[in-house]
Amino acid sequence: MDETGVLDEALERLHGAGPERMGRLTNHAPMAVEALAARGQAAGVHRWVGLYARKLEEFPAGVERVTDANWAAALGDSRRVADWVGYFQGEMGERGWREVLAEWWPRLLPGMYGGSTHPVIRVGHAVRTLLAAETGPRVNELAHGLGYWAARHRPVAGLTPLPGAGSAADALDAVRPIAVRDGGFPARLDRVTGLPVWAAEVTDPAEAHRRLTELVRAATHRYATHAHGEPTMLVHAATAPNAVLRTLPALPRDLWVPSMWAAWTASAAVTAMYAPDEPVAYAPPGPLAPEELSERALAHGDEHVIKLTDTALDVGDERAVAAALRAIELSEPLA
Repeated sequence: MDETGVLDEALERLHGAGPERMGRLTNHAPMAVEALAARGQAAGVHRWVGLYARKLEEFPAGVERVTDANWAAALGDSRRVADWVGYFQGEMGERGWREVLAEWWPRLLPGMYGGSTHPVIRVGHAVRTLLAAETGPRVNELAHGLGYWAARHRPVAGLTPLPGAGSAADALDAVRPIAVRDGGFPARLDRVTGLPVWAAEVTDPAEAHRRLTELVRAATHRYATHAHGEPTMLVHAATAPNAVLRTLPALPRDLWVPSMWAAWTASAAVTAMYAPDEPVAYAPPGPLAPEELSERALAHGDEHVIKLTDTALDVGDERAVAAALRAIELSEPLA
């Protein structure tokens, strides 16, 4: 993790911007700079932020203060993002980030599908950096992530259990694509009516951690052969469950099993929404050191490439490297 102060400087700079632009597109900068710093690319962070800055909008104004008495009415109201961020800033100042996260994680978990899963991904990046070192900007980043999640809270209910599989890879293969694959994330999510059963028998937290690790690996590997279905959105089939996996060490162990199930729903739903009809043949990558892969992601600059590369380096095997290179190949560079 960055020890130069660059990450904290970048986060402070970015906290003047809102979590979205144009009312729907996510600000990925806090997540991307954390990933770059974590992968030894802190020297390129400020230049990258300068290039990305044109995509940012000012932090929105508040509507009404969120309190312990009225929070339920504000949940899922995207107009209230500033109110929610302010609420979490106050709570963490009084009680500490770990206690607040443990209280709010189970409240927010059923709605991790709002904001195209970006809020939980932002929280996962924030928690990873806090576990490395606790600083004011990093605590504030977690408040921003949780506030964004609360404002975009969007549950998924009524899914029909479909025949599944024992392994995560086979279960993802069993996902049925939605019949009409057009429109944005919310419209597509409404068309997901059933998902395969996977890991339903798991009750042990340690086993949940193992299975979630397996899911991240399977979804990352799958990107190497299925990314052409939608190169940007299919990134989230891997990065959303990895955000949950990164958060587990900061959570009470009794939350690990439901977290795994929620992560499976997110990964499988994204697969159903954007998967192509047929995969392409797997192309093994040549030898590539982790540092070189992260340098290539920074040079390319696309925020989803940076985040998928970060997850691929967590997985750390040949197919994960191939997935990151596929993202570089298919995605538009940040100019």
